[in-house]
This record gives sequence, C-alpha cells and structure tokens, in this order.
Amino acid sequence: MTSKSGGRQDRLKVRVKTAKRRSAASTRWLQRQLNDPYVAKARSEGYRSRAAYKLAEIDDKYGFLKPGARVVDLGAAPGGWSQVAAERVGAAQGNGTKGKGKVVAIDILEMDPVAGVEVLHLDFLDDTAPDQLRAALGGPADVVLSDIAPPTTGHKQTDHLRIMGMCETALEFAREVLAPGGTFLAKVLRGGTETQLLNDMKRDFDKVRHVKPPASRADSAELYVMATGFRGGEAGEDETDGQEA
Repeated sequence: MTSKSGGRQDRLKVRVKTAKRRSAASTRWLQRQLNDPYVAKARSEGYRSRAAYKLAEIDDKYGFLKPGARVVDLGAAPGGWSQVAAERVGAAQGNGTKGKGKVVAIDILEMDPVAGVEVLHLDFLDDTAPDQLRAALGGPADVVLSDIAPPTTGHKQTDHLRIMGMCETALEFAREVLAPGGTFLAKVLRGGTETQLLNDMKRDFDKVRHVKPPASRADSAELYVMATGFRGGEAGEDETDGQEA
C-alpha cells in the first residue's frame, strides 16, 4: 500500500514521454536526470556536474584534498571535480584570489575556465604530458584524480574492460607524476578484474580500497579505487585495507 507521502512524491516526479527520435533508454536517462536531487543541487550551487558531490563525499571521509596540495584532474571536462579540488586545496577563494594550493585540469576536450584552475588542453597519454604537468604544478602532484569513463557500448563486459583499461593508464601516469605519500583516485566498474588492479596498486601504495560515495547511484556498477601513501616507485611491504562497496 502506498503512503500518502509516497504517493505525493510520485505525483511530483517529472515524467518524460518517449519522443519519436528518442530511444526508451534515453527517455529513462532523461527522466532520471530531471528527478535526481544531486543534479538539482549542482545546478543551484554552481557545480558543473553532479559528479562534484562524489569527490566531495569521498574527501569528507578520507581528507586527502589538503590545503596547499597540488592536484591534477585527468579527463577533467566539464570541470566539476576541478571545482571541488580547487576549493578544498585553497587554489580558488570566494574573492577570486588564489591560495597556496594548485590544481591543473587535463583534457583533450575544450573546457571553460575554472577559478583557480589551470587547464591544459592535451592528451595525458602524450609523451610530453608528465613534464608539462610538473611545470604547471611547480613540482610533482600530491593527488591524481581520474573520473574518466570511455563511451559505453551497452555490452557490460566490453564496457568494464574499457574503463578498467583507462584506469590502468591513469595509474601509469600517476606513477610518473606523484610525489611520495601521494594519493590516486579513479573510477572503475564492478566486474571481476578490479581486484587485479588493486593487487597491482599494492606494490606502490601503502593502502588501497574501493569506495562508493552516496552520490554514486546505488543501482550503478560504478566504484572508485583509492590508493594512498605512494611509495615513490620503491618496493615496499603490501598493506591491504578493507574494500568498501
């Protein structure tokens, strides 16, 4: 039996009819977007995407975006993660002045300027990208972020392998640019091979874990892999932290 409050919420939901040129899947996505509280919150608070809250929630729990830190945001467009990072490390302030933190956003896509963020329009796979990044940051990075997700095909296994491959590539970049003690955070998908990735990361980081922030939809296979305490490429003892789903 539906309660009165539940019935009222259902009536207040935005319902989208399937247009002639819009698939049923697109209609469902649009309806979900229009009824998503994080989408509405991002719009009202000036963030470029709902994904901004995923990073904010993870940092609320683990506190790796420290004031004065140097951060790189890979595949940054449209810039939601860069906005959060800039606020938290002190690269951008309400009056438009810069603090001690530094954030560099890298993307092959064009991206509108973000207060306190330097945008590099390039492919981070380019051989010159690590040197360009270090020059922009003024040294190695304390944090490497990657919320990159390749275009989906609709085939779960293929999509899983593609996003895991992108995460592994971002990890290789992180190994080149991270300072000792640094943090790596990247998007992955459940599907089996993410455990192999964690085992690989344990060679270079003190702790690795899976995290799923509240802003990540519960019905999504999306997870984030987080590695802290970069050993600077030096071998060390494996230390495993519990996985969080």
